Amino acid sequence: MEDGASSNNNVDGARNSIGKLEELPMTICDSDRKSSEDNVVVGYIMKPSREKDFAKRGAFPSNPTQNGLIFMPLTFDLPILPQLKKVDIVIHKATDEISSIERSGCSSKIIIYTDRMLELQRCLGELPNCCVIDPFDNILSVVDRLRIQEILQGLADMKTESQHKIRGAYFLKVDNFEDLKLEQKLHEAKLSFPCIVKPQVACGVADAHSMAIVFRADDFLGLSVPLPAIVQEYVDHSSTLYKFYVLGEKVFYAIKNSTPNADILRNSYEKSGLKPLLFDSLKSLPIDVNKKPSEIRDCSELKQQQNLDIGLVTDAANHLRMVLDLTIFGFDVVIQEGTRDHVIVDVNYLPSFKEVANEIAIPAFWDAIKMKYQLKKSIDV
Repeated sequence: MEDGASSNNNVDGARNSIGKLEELPMTICDSDRKSSEDNVVVGYIMKPSREKDFAKRGAFPSNPTQNGLIFMPLTFDLPILPQLKKVDIVIHKATDEISSIERSGCSSKIIIYTDRMLELQRCLGELPNCCVIDPFDNILSVVDRLRIQEILQGLADMKTESQHKIRGAYFLKVDNFEDLKLEQKLHEAKLSFPCIVKPQVACGVADAHSMAIVFRADDFLGLSVPLPAIVQEYVDHSSTLYKFYVLGEKVFYAIKNSTPNADILRNSYEKSGLKPLLFDSLKSLPIDVNKKPSEIRDCSELKQQQNLDIGLVTDAANHLRMVLDLTIFGFDVVIQEGTRDHVIVDVNYLPSFKEVANEIAIPAFWDAIKMKYQLKKSIDV
């Protein structure tokens, strides 16, 4: 009897240990919170690969940060609501958790999230005082390339002292590649060949990054890019792309190789047998390999790149931060040859900002989170 009882006790002890192990992060957070009244607990939930990338860079440290943030992983292996009740802030990457996007009416879309994101949304609805970075409704714009293009049109009303212009690319929404008036509509939208064709859905589904560069109207016939699509202006930009990262009030940029000018592309087009250039923008962007990328820069630096008007793009970053109401996002800028127009060609939510050095990016990441929390707290009071 004693041996049997001992065996049962060992099993129960093992089960309790497993339960305690899953709850260990919450226990540590409770202890750290008690060490200072100023500490704020941040619960984070992302797909494992992205969480691992952030953790490797030191973004989710086991000890409180210098500005008083305590990071706690959220897990669906335990009931999510009790975990949320222990945190002050939730940070997520919901654009990685989209199962489908359904069309509703002529232009609006309904995002269908995975079951775990739906559960997170439901539980957050019971905790109105919890600060969410960023609210799910706020990220709808970056999922829809048409909506982003419409928002970028608002840059024309932005007040700036620069002599240069910053704008979105010219564009046209297309529902049918066999539209007999398509060429006329392209002309009316200020589009000429070549053009870039992108799915209207920007992320979260398998073919969101399946794109094409087309050189003539006939290229649209049988094109494999998903519909509805956005036909976007191709800007000659000397194969140079500026990736901007907005982390709260701080703005950084990196210089990367990009696609060559139109004349070089046309040569490739002719060599390919007059076929559109198809590519996945996450994997096989046709870049000019002869150009060398430069280093990351903080936009508060006074030094300018030769062609880049940092002040102008920083003004645009602040404008977009207010319009989108997002805490952390990125956008890509190219500079048009001749006009020197600064053209924003893409916007995305919570990018990895991997080109920014850890010692610069991570403190800015923490500051952006803390600032968002303090802002919400001031509004709620």
